[in-house]
Amino acid sequence: MATDYDAPRRTEADELTGDSLEELKARRAEGATGEVDVDETDTAESYELPGADLSGEELTVRVVPEQDNEFTCGECFLVHHRSRFAEERDGMAICVDCAG
Repeated sequence: MATDYDAPRRTEADELTGDSLEELKARRAEGATGEVDVDETDTAESYELPGADLSGEELTVRVVPEQDNEFTCGECFLVHHRSRFAEERDGMAICVDCAG
């Protein structure tokens, strides 16, 4: 579709004042249908139900021990780099996020 860039442009205010009440009612009735859009590809098989039997699944995770330049926060129990160290409370290292 070609666009004439030299033609005067209609603003939203022009559209509101130019439309009659009957046109607005007809436009609203056109947009309101009683049907719900249903995606046929979104079926019940794609949902993972809580409590599903995962006993046959095997999880493989490589666990890396805490490095010399890391510490475990005593509040959130996450392993952080030494640059995230904020303070020590009750003998436990605290990260910047938990200290603030």
